[in-house]
Amino acid sequence: MSTQARTVGSPDATRAVDWEQRIDFPRLRKERLDRAKASLGSSELGAVLLFDPNNIRYVTSTHIGEWARDKNARFTLLSRGADPILWDFGSAARHHRLFAPWLPEESFRAGVAPMRGAMPVETGIPDRLAAKIAAELRELGLHDEPLGVDMADLVTIEALQRAGLRVTDGSQVLLDARRIKTAEEIALLDQSAGLVDAVYEEIYRMLRPGVYEHEIVARAHQLLFEMGSEQVEAVNAVSGDRCNPHPHVFSDRLLRPGDQAFFDIIHSFMGYRTCYYRTFNVGGVNHAQLDAYKQCREWLDAAIELVRPGMTTDRIAAVWPTAEELGFPDEETCFGLQFGHGIGVGLYESPMISRVHSLDAPVELEEGMVFALETYCAATDGRSAARIEEEVVVTATGCDVITRFPAEELLVAGRTYVRGADLVGSAGDVRTDGAPGIAAAVASSAVVEPAGVSR
Repeated sequence: MSTQARTVGSPDATRAVDWEQRIDFPRLRKERLDRAKASLGSSELGAVLLFDPNNIRYVTSTHIGEWARDKNARFTLLSRGADPILWDFGSAARHHRLFAPWLPEESFRAGVAPMRGAMPVETGIPDRLAAKIAAELRELGLHDEPLGVDMADLVTIEALQRAGLRVTDGSQVLLDARRIKTAEEIALLDQSAGLVDAVYEEIYRMLRPGVYEHEIVARAHQLLFEMGSEQVEAVNAVSGDRCNPHPHVFSDRLLRPGDQAFFDIIHSFMGYRTCYYRTFNVGGVNHAQLDAYKQCREWLDAAIELVRPGMTTDRIAAVWPTAEELGFPDEETCFGLQFGHGIGVGLYESPMISRVHSLDAPVELEEGMVFALETYCAATDGRSAARIEEEVVVTATGCDVITRFPAEELLVAGRTYVRGADLVGSAGDVRTDGAPGIAAAVASSAVVEPAGVSR
């Protein structure tokens, strides 16, 4: 990101200081709430009731940790012409009144939700929640207007209907607000990606035969939390025979010489996420793995080359191979292998890009959008595969890539061996898995090995 475009004095510093402007959190809070109010104002809804923790954080700039992420335990009402009201989990409301002065004290209230049906109708909780919402809307003269809900359990929806409210989808109001990122949001997304840069450096040093996938996952979690991550949503580690087909989950598999391995790191720093794949080889590489990596990179670069304001998502999806070309019967069967998705306080935001839907329903790219582009290519050896992902910011003239760990070339990790006498060749040869005639081919291909490797 150019010096002229950024608003942060030291972009990779994560602490507040008195001697230069860094992340302006008051500005972040105000701009997010303003955008949410504007999006609601341009909709046909009178209010939105929010249970999604990402939307609650976007509107109120509060969160109470990852404990709350999957429980629907907190809820926020954002109504036309009013400040948001957050019904929080017990004593959290008192804490916010003391330490969240960007909203009036009366915005923070204790409240109990059905928690995904754990407290059903018989407890009275769902109807008590609905009564609170109906009373607020009646006071604002919005009781007869449509109420949008972003996500909720059915007992809550039915209770709202019993209270006489017209319930409809409200998710698009917040997704529209979140589509274009502010300067502060882009700075935080960049910092979040920087933490993953460091994790990949650690993974590169760890990779060697005898290490388990879950060991790498554990170390990635540890390092992210040490650097300030507030949530590690997922670290996928996929290696060897598990690469094809892609299982999207880590295991207790032991890494072996010649494995291809790819990783995806999804975490949150100050509320802003990453989705960030990298592929490595362990100890050696063969032609099929090299070819897969090269093709995977070419598909990704072709997509990145198109990113600029005014471009449409159908043209990006069109540069990726069809399902049939990938050996699948239809696009839904291989959905997610060649893929793009907006990223911000949520992992999946606008624009979403795939051959499943973008060719028929394209979206125009705008300056300030931030999204991830990810590609996958299975190797012809029947077991290996490459997976690469970059996060891009749409700028006035093109895009900035904010995921910086090297991925232009396939990195071979874990090579500490001295070449045997029977394999000694020219100084430019690269050791591989010992396949006849492959050393010279690899030496001229996109492979980078650790510094200091003995030859």
